[in-house]
Amino acid sequence: MSRIVMKFGGTSVGNTERIRNVAQRVIRETAKGHEIVVVVSAMGKTTDELVKLAKDLASEPSKREMDMLLSTGEQVTISLLTMALKHMGQDAISYTGWQAGIGTESIHSNARIEHIDSTRIEQSLRDGKVVVVAGFQGMDSFGELTTLGRGGSDTTAVALAASLNAKQCDIYTDVDGIYTSDPRYVDHARKLSELSYDEMLELANLGAGVLHPRAVEFAKNYGIPLSVRSSLSDEEGTILLEEPTMEKNLIVRGVAFETEIVRLTIGYEIPFNGSLAKIFTTLAKNHINVDIIVQSIMEGTKPSVSFSIKKEDFAECIQVLETNKENLGYQSSNFEIGLAKVSIVGSGMVSNPGVAAQMFDRLRIERIPVKMVSTSEIKVSVVVPEVDMIRATKALHDEFGLAAITV
Repeated sequence: MSRIVMKFGGTSVGNTERIRNVAQRVIRETAKGHEIVVVVSAMGKTTDELVKLAKDLASEPSKREMDMLLSTGEQVTISLLTMALKHMGQDAISYTGWQAGIGTESIHSNARIEHIDSTRIEQSLRDGKVVVVAGFQGMDSFGELTTLGRGGSDTTAVALAASLNAKQCDIYTDVDGIYTSDPRYVDHARKLSELSYDEMLELANLGAGVLHPRAVEFAKNYGIPLSVRSSLSDEEGTILLEEPTMEKNLIVRGVAFETEIVRLTIGYEIPFNGSLAKIFTTLAKNHINVDIIVQSIMEGTKPSVSFSIKKEDFAECIQVLETNKENLGYQSSNFEIGLAKVSIVGSGMVSNPGVAAQMFDRLRIERIPVKMVSTSEIKVSVVVPEVDMIRATKALHDEFGLAAITV
């Protein structure tokens, strides 16, 4: 008997009718002889509504109390789905993250899973029950509730699949797979039948909201076959593998974009007395994620360091820098808002030189200014004005022939 972890996102459980549909899909899998663990998100826009309630009461609510608040969303879903399963004749039991044995680091709002004690889940599976687990949450070593960040239910599902030695992990959502770009904005985006873990990890980190990056990391590290498919149809989705066997001719396999990027620049006097290590160690200790970094040290000009961050981290980042200004040794800082990041991703870029040049040339033709650049073996990212983001995405999608894919 094989084990399968099935994860359903917020839209898939957005109302009681959709919860019934999920229950029916789960029962069909149990009828095939599988042991099933289901991981669910909060219903529909519940998390957004809870955040709004908090912001109505406090402009900067406590992260601990936010975790206490937001973790209730998934608990509503697990109880309702378990009720539906039982009503349909399928024995089931619901567990919160801590009841399921999910242990995390002691960081509120964006914790990482450190270990899973699956004893309780294992026993429930042996008893013939479907186990329904609240995604997105866990507990630290001090008994504090923690959450894993937006999209963290994906990570819960894949981590449980690894802990339980599951045969596969299926992520059910309101889209039927992973596309070459966001089909809501790019008319000719096409669904990919397969994608490598590395490519998906880059896309997830670069703004593609289909999967949580840490979920992809877990799947890659533990070799968990991971599929993304629709909860509303039986159509095959996209399979994540170590090495795809389909569409090998594609150099670029996807174009991702991310809005609300801020470029922050720190200036120094001559002679240069700054330290990159000091700057980014300080920011890291305050859990501020920095993306693209550009250092400029030229004879006769004042040195500077520019880096990009998400808008949501901007206020905290400025506060941290100002608090540590003397220790960091810089004299001035300025910033630019209204920016976005557009990226091309593809494992074929490793063996095909000139891809970045082709990207820059197309952006030049489109008269889209490039503010910053970052590259790796399988991706090139550019920071551009936010008003040009979608136009840049569509142009690059066309430039690399992604609309012509037949799947």
